[in-house]
Amino acid sequence: MVPVNWPLLAPSPQDMRWLRVEDASAVAGCRGAAAALASRLEFPAARTGQLALAVTEAASNLHKHASAGALLLCVNRAGQAPGIDLVTIDSGPGLPDVRAALRDGHSTAGTLGIGLGAIRRLADFCDLYSVPGHGTALAARFHPERAPAAARWAGLVRPITGETECGDAYGAIQAGGTVTAVLCDGLGHGPLAAAAAAEGVAAVLDEPAGEPAALLGRAHRRMAGTRGGAVGIVQVGEGVARFAGLGNVAASILGDGGRKSMLSIPGIAGQQARAIRQFEYEAPAGAAVILHSDGISRRWEAAALPGVAARDPLLIAAVLLAAAGIHRDDAGVLVLKP
Repeated sequence: MVPVNWPLLAPSPQDMRWLRVEDASAVAGCRGAAAALASRLEFPAARTGQLALAVTEAASNLHKHASAGALLLCVNRAGQAPGIDLVTIDSGPGLPDVRAALRDGHSTAGTLGIGLGAIRRLADFCDLYSVPGHGTALAARFHPERAPAAARWAGLVRPITGETECGDAYGAIQAGGTVTAVLCDGLGHGPLAAAAAAEGVAAVLDEPAGEPAALLGRAHRRMAGTRGGAVGIVQVGEGVARFAGLGNVAASILGDGGRKSMLSIPGIAGQQARAIRQFEYEAPAGAAVILHSDGISRRWEAAALPGVAARDPLLIAAVLLAAAGIHRDDAGVLVLKP
């Protein structure tokens, strides 16, 4: 569990590398990026080697067996020491036997021969989700020293092609038994959109006490000096999710094979807003509370992702990005597990 005084924040551009994996040369590039990031975080040499091996295997599998593969290396600062998250997503064709793929030593012709199971063994946490005929998502966490890596929340952002800064940002913080989380989609793309989103997130996390509607009102006022954007704020605790949204941030509760949408009012934070309202929903144990920008299509269906609500928040975020991400827009998703 993430401690109270370590809020989750979307990574800076310096802490995040999205790498397309469509030919053999990309594998070496992914391995080099992993080693460079681990060196910057002062990982021990042995741990850097383990990360590099895992990244090499993950990238090799994307190159040899997947369509439109992409690999993310991201610094995770929600802990005592920074770690590195590894995520891969693709467009198919999916795995016929996920259990076999995760068995240590299992491999298919042409791979390194260590299999995805070795990534699971090397990482502090690793899990895989795949539906035959559709895409596959892999999520893993590495810390400088081996450590438990359970998480109650996680997020992903991906800038539009051609930009290094993402106009979507998120944050989450826990106080007592309540988690307060925000996702902001700055208008447009690039540095100005990123600045607007960062202002909205800071307005919430600077003083997270208070109802979501009051926090949304503060974000609206703070974003007045920016180009504005869409904001969604949720508080989750004691089986209840309280939500206030302004603009096109999508919010839903995923569980029991179904998806319940939460209501956001029209407007643009920092520019125009009707009377701000908040709504309350049941959020039972085992459900996943999800916020995402319009860089992820609202058309994804829970029925097409069987069992995904029970998985780790980072893997759920990766699955949604793989299944419904839009490359012609910034994309951001935040997942909370009550």
